[in-house]
Amino acid sequence: MDTPSHYLVATAGYPNFGDEFITASWLRFLAETAPDTDVWLDCPQPGVAQLLFENLHPRLRITNTLWRAIWEAGDLVPSDVSKRVSDLVHNLGSPNYDLGLVKLRTAKSLHLLGGGYVNGIWPHHAALVSGMKAVKEITGAQLFATGQGLMPLVGTTSEAFELFDGFDHVSVRDAESAQAYSLQLGIDDAFLGAAAETAKAVNGPAAMFVCIQSDMNDEGRFSDIVAAARVHIRAAVDQGKKVYYLEAIPGIDRPAYDLLSDLIPEEDFLPFTRVWEEGLPLGSNHVWITTRFHFHLLASAAGARGIAYGVKQGYYDIKHTSLISLGSGWALDTPDAPVNKIPPGVEALRTKLGKLTDQKRAEALKLYPRSGRVEDPQSKGSSLNALRRFVPSLVSR
Repeated sequence: MDTPSHYLVATAGYPNFGDEFITASWLRFLAETAPDTDVWLDCPQPGVAQLLFENLHPRLRITNTLWRAIWEAGDLVPSDVSKRVSDLVHNLGSPNYDLGLVKLRTAKSLHLLGGGYVNGIWPHHAALVSGMKAVKEITGAQLFATGQGLMPLVGTTSEAFELFDGFDHVSVRDAESAQAYSLQLGIDDAFLGAAAETAKAVNGPAAMFVCIQSDMNDEGRFSDIVAAARVHIRAAVDQGKKVYYLEAIPGIDRPAYDLLSDLIPEEDFLPFTRVWEEGLPLGSNHVWITTRFHFHLLASAAGARGIAYGVKQGYYDIKHTSLISLGSGWALDTPDAPVNKIPPGVEALRTKLGKLTDQKRAEALKLYPRSGRVEDPQSKGSSLNALRRFVPSLVSR
């Protein structure tokens, strides 16, 4: 008999440091509060995710049911993708999906983890929300979404307002998303694990850390950022400081390093695998030059100062501004407002980190209170009986 589970939907396994950090933070939290409950993670790359999150929760299972349903409808317009995914969840009848969909139907709760992957850049990802809603219509499962970055807008204003209708809890991480979708303003999901990560900070010699992405750049932006970074790196080298280059996404973040390798030796290039296994190098005497949002979040939470470079207007500038509003003290460089100097240290975010962590944990405990046995959702289709109606030959073998 299938037991009720918690079902997490995330864009994990790519890998991308920020998305992996958020997922790992939730898995650690659920290992603390619900160690005896099955946790299903639905993500794009379950094989890589299995390696990234091994041993983080004793009952973790990983699949790609909803994500695969979206990818395999890639030739459809976004609204038709949403309808297709909803129909699959409701009707079953496709052996390619049914075993995964039945597991989906056993979930006590479905949770869209934080990040910026449901928005106008990837409008077809709204089908994840449609699939979750379909489960609730069948079983009554609770629906959560936390720390969402929803800009630019998905569809029309009215469609955006209706996107999360029927959800039991939704929070967003930036003011623009809160206003556009009329949703509760919260904070990024990475704050669930930020305090534990920054507790590892070691204040060694002053150093500079650099990460510049080559993807999702507005025209000409990548070369402009590399040129600006070169000036700051050269100044740090001339002052005798160590400069390190890190990857958040393997490969995607390498081209900028190749252009700067005359200033940063290969032994000071930190690939994603090393960063993931050893932890992000953090310290209050560090300076950062980066386009990556979650490096901005964690480094500033540890007291580092830096410049965040917006690479895509209407998306990355909104993300970085949300942290500056919380007191990161960093400067935001955009095409319209270039930054020439690294700002002085401001430790407002570091000082507020305990409060922000408590805020995110309170939200998490609201969704997953410490309890014993998880009750089964009232479902008319959450067991293998639903599957037998459609594929009797499969389950009778």
